[in-house]
Amino acid sequence: MEGTAAPAPAIPPAAPLAEPIRNDALLRATRRRRVVSRLIAHGALLLGVLIVAFPIWMTLVGSTHDANTIGRGDVPLLPGIHAAENYATAWNEGGGRTHTTPASVMLRNSLIMAVAIAIGKIAISILSAYAVVFFAFPGRVLAFWAIFITLMLPVEVRIIPTFQVIVDLNLGNTWPGLVIPLIASATATLLFRQFFLTIPDEFVEAAKIDGAGPLRFLKDVVLPLSLTNIAALFVILFIYGWNQYLWPLLIINDRSMETIVVGLSKMIGRGDSQNEWNTIMATAVLALLPPVLVVALMQRWFVRGLTETEK
Repeated sequence: MEGTAAPAPAIPPAAPLAEPIRNDALLRATRRRRVVSRLIAHGALLLGVLIVAFPIWMTLVGSTHDANTIGRGDVPLLPGIHAAENYATAWNEGGGRTHTTPASVMLRNSLIMAVAIAIGKIAISILSAYAVVFFAFPGRVLAFWAIFITLMLPVEVRIIPTFQVIVDLNLGNTWPGLVIPLIASATATLLFRQFFLTIPDEFVEAAKIDGAGPLRFLKDVVLPLSLTNIAALFVILFIYGWNQYLWPLLIINDRSMETIVVGLSKMIGRGDSQNEWNTIMATAVLALLPPVLVVALMQRWFVRGLTETEK
């Protein structure tokens, strides 16, 4: 009939909501899994930190109590009131039952040895790697592999012939006898060689055009580019030198040159002897401080030296 309104169009049925609901559920489940995995990872890291830090904390706490408290096995978890006394005794008189070399002397000796070993290793490794990479001479590859093979011959393996050489040269109880056998490092040579290989050939050609000789190229180009690597290796080699035990124990008989690691072992009595654990623990805490300070002060350089690939 004319004038009659047209019927309204049919409204299509609503789209099913099952798919959005399913996607939302999957998203929430994924988020929950991520949260759980992060909690597990952080829990594992926290547990590892506690396992490593708890003995250090107990050593620190033990260094603040008297010898009788520790001797009874009744070491509390909180610091005591004898810290100043224990650290003063360890610093000035030495620890242990027989009061061995004072910690101040042993720390000085260990510091000299560690710095000398680190600087010596870096200097020799830079020169040897520089010669292998930038100089063409017969037997260059053979020379590198001869250095590399020494990785299988650490000081502990060649301890007897090395000791005999030092004795024949009358270098016992001397700083050269203590340091020189430990300054050769095939590992540092390998690391510097791998880095020097990344220096573009254009730098070498530009230095030749500029009239720079090998020493000037080493000083003005190679060393500035290697600063982060040198810093990272210094941290590693300093700790290596600081922790040396066997070689200083064999070569040093003079108590005035005794290192802190060797001195700590001598503080602990044998058999049924009563140990003064409070001063021993105070000395152990003092022995921890220099490596911790080196790592803390050079942490940025250390990380950059290990992670940077573009120079």
